[in-house]
Amino acid sequence: MASDAAVAVDAETESETRVLTGNEAAAYGAKLCRPQVVSVYPITPQSAISEQLAADVASGELDAHLFRIESEHSALSSLIGASLAGARTFTATASNGLFYMAEMLHFASGGRTPVVMAIANRAASPPWNVWGDQSDSLSQRDAGWIQLYAENPQEALDTIVQAYRIAESPDVMLPAMVAFDGFQVSHISEPVVLPTQAAVDAFLPPFDPEHSLAKSLVEGEPKAFHHITPPEASFFEYKYRQAQAGERALDRIVEVDAAFGEQFGRRWGGLLEPYRVEGAEAVLLTVGSLTTTARAVADEYRADGRPVGVLKLRSYRPFPDAALQAAVADAAVLGVAEKDHSFGLTGSVYGDVAAALTNVDGPLVQNFVTGLGGREVTVDHLRRMFDVLLETARRGRVDQVAHWVGVRP
Repeated sequence: MASDAAVAVDAETESETRVLTGNEAAAYGAKLCRPQVVSVYPITPQSAISEQLAADVASGELDAHLFRIESEHSALSSLIGASLAGARTFTATASNGLFYMAEMLHFASGGRTPVVMAIANRAASPPWNVWGDQSDSLSQRDAGWIQLYAENPQEALDTIVQAYRIAESPDVMLPAMVAFDGFQVSHISEPVVLPTQAAVDAFLPPFDPEHSLAKSLVEGEPKAFHHITPPEASFFEYKYRQAQAGERALDRIVEVDAAFGEQFGRRWGGLLEPYRVEGAEAVLLTVGSLTTTARAVADEYRADGRPVGVLKLRSYRPFPDAALQAAVADAAVLGVAEKDHSFGLTGSVYGDVAAALTNVDGPLVQNFVTGLGGREVTVDHLRRMFDVLLETARRGRVDQVAHWVGVRP
């Protein structure tokens, strides 16, 4: 963690402010949640999370079992078992490490184990690339995990704390990813307000699942998990109930963010965070750290009389259809800027946005693929996006759906 020289203390709340990287903030947030089992395998750009938690366990600051295993697949496998036994669990990964977990992602969600995992977003290889885009987590959108995206180190810490309360809600019980941009967030240093342990303990109750291996053994009624279910049995109904839990998670995300704001004085928008959307003809939807720069460009355009706004997507899974429809109901055009591309189509997020707006009287929709492989997204790139959207609003039609912004000829 940062040195004591970087610490400031708020006398009223007893919270500290330290200069931390996004990785350090994520690790600190995880530690505050008192996970009982941490299983990690290092991979750039999240390795510092694993290293910090290992140091916390070694020093006694974190009372947890730390598994140093041989792969990401094994890391998540061990946490599924620990969660089924009734333990609160945590891990972190990125890119190829997440892909190596792919089989167990479905076991975690299908088994209703509320594992929380930090993702320091990194491009999918090859070509070999360790820099940040969102193609790793977005590609796992159908794995049954809650996916929340953080804009900066403070939001990364706060969202990990929120993620446990959301995922462990008795009517949800689903695993959750907290994703933030590799390097743009994972390695950037910013002042971060650190909640006290007592405040987090008051906000986050101990994990006490209704059904667990440990509880069933104590009660003398051993239970089996992940059993085989033929077509004529309950598989279809089980998946239906899992889908219903995802729907309920939408409400829990909003409620937990509001409760967090009441206790800690910071809110992050719940599902979506609007910025200057009211009265905007053109709105740009962003994910993660790109939002910060987009707001600055929106301020520039507004000062010049050009009606634009920014809408940050915080919850990608479950996808907030109704909230999105309400947020952009008065806009003429909505642009989706994302660091991702779904091969043969547009960006992944665009597809979900377009689907959400298909059967309503909403804005025209365009897609901007940008920042792949960590390519810098500049102010000029965002100006180009807003200019395209304003021109589309003027014409009243979409002449080109997908724009690759920042790609060289």
